[in-house]
Amino acid sequence: MAQPMLRRLKERSPDSIINIFAAPWVAPVLERMAEVHRIVLNPFGHGDLNLRGRWQFGRQLRLDGYDQAIVLPNSLKSALIPFFAGIPLRTGYVGELRYGLLNDARPLDKHHLPLLVERFSALAGERESPSRHTSPYPYLQSTQDQQHAALSRLGLAPQKPVAVFCPGAEYGPAKRWPATHFAELAKQLSQSHEIWLLGSGKDAAIGEEIALLSNGAARNLCGKTGLGDAIDLLAAADQVVSNDSGLMHIAAALDKPLLALFGSSSPGYTPPLSKKASVLSLNLPCSPCFKRECPLGHLDCLQKLTPQRVYEEMAKLKAA
Repeated sequence: MAQPMLRRLKERSPDSIINIFAAPWVAPVLERMAEVHRIVLNPFGHGDLNLRGRWQFGRQLRLDGYDQAIVLPNSLKSALIPFFAGIPLRTGYVGELRYGLLNDARPLDKHHLPLLVERFSALAGERESPSRHTSPYPYLQSTQDQQHAALSRLGLAPQKPVAVFCPGAEYGPAKRWPATHFAELAKQLSQSHEIWLLGSGKDAAIGEEIALLSNGAARNLCGKTGLGDAIDLLAAADQVVSNDSGLMHIAAALDKPLLALFGSSSPGYTPPLSKKASVLSLNLPCSPCFKRECPLGHLDCLQKLTPQRVYEEMAKLKAA
């Protein structure tokens, strides 16, 4: 979601050098962004305040002579290191008591900027001109050599077009299309496609369930790839079916034909941003509820989204 902001910064100042302070797990994504010069790994765990450690880290960054820091999270912790680093201009949205830590703290009009990608991109502009503009779609790079290397490492040599399913969703089960539905879709596609299941180690169990229920039509790669390999496998795919997840956004940024399945969440805030992406949602009166688990106990928003309906939408997407 931040990549269009980086692109806008480069357009405004082509000679600028952009370093990213981020958690180690996201580094493979940042490495595929042409605008990123260097990744500074965040050594602090989620929820770890560690004031002394952040002060020391900030003092080290002071030596790099940054002109500006743009702070994307709204937390107090995220604004501490730029402050300790003495960066002259510290930009971000008004958040958790950050006045002083940010000296360019901007109010956020959520109605004026409904999409997260727009909110981030606006921070690359001047404070006095927060007018809404059309943000470019996020874009990630994956070369043929990178894709071939990933296929080789995993022993993959597809003989048919590849459909990738992304059955996980970190937020919770209310965002996950049922394993039985994924399995049935895999069986329907198996004559014309190879089906790969991608996800983290946390998705390995559901991936195995789908593989078993599909009678082996789907190959479970969940937990067997790093994020870099997952990016390259998505880039090598012909079609992608995904829950509302991080891999959904990666598939969109790779400009792959993508069918995104929405249940408890809304595409009005973080939709897949690609002309080749299509959103499928039943738009039931009870959704989006934004809950981790269905508060009504039935998960109709995803249970009633049938494999046949998804299969038909995939055919439309392929023909488009």
